[in-house]
Amino acid sequence: SNKSLQGLFLQTARLHFLRSHSLMGITEVHHGQGGLLIALKYKDGQTQKELANFMGRKPATMTVMIQRMEKNGLVRKEQDKEDQRTTRVYITKKGKEEYQKVRKIFDQMEGEMFANFSVEEKIVFKRLLMQIQGNFLEKIPDAKLFCEKEHKE
Repeated sequence: SNKSLQGLFLQTARLHFLRSHSLMGITEVHHGQGGLLIALKYKDGQTQKELANFMGRKPATMTVMIQRMEKNGLVRKEQDKEDQRTTRVYITKKGKEEYQKVRKIFDQMEGEMFANFSVEEKIVFKRLLMQIQGNFLEKIPDAKLFCEKEHKE
């Protein structure tokens, strides 16, 4: 085929985005917010800085995302009892309900992506993706934090 590997990779990433976007339409969670719910399910009551690190986002981006999610009743902010200068973010009951939907969608996406793949093919593909990540991380070491969290899911 005439398509470059990079072109194919980018097209596939775009298709992943479009498909997940259409599935997420049944939730009250906007694109990118699912990761924040996952982070809070993993460890509730994180600071905005911890969440920004966990998700590999800029603190300013996190502030806007958290404000939107708070407005939609998915999370709530509370001052730290020991340190009044620190604000902690907690998942709400509604946030937990939406998390369950998001979790199902992520599982569905995984199933759709790797339908007709053997276990061996998935293992090889994972190794290749990690190799690509490694190549990029040599150039942008600051992104390491973001990538390490992703594999644990």
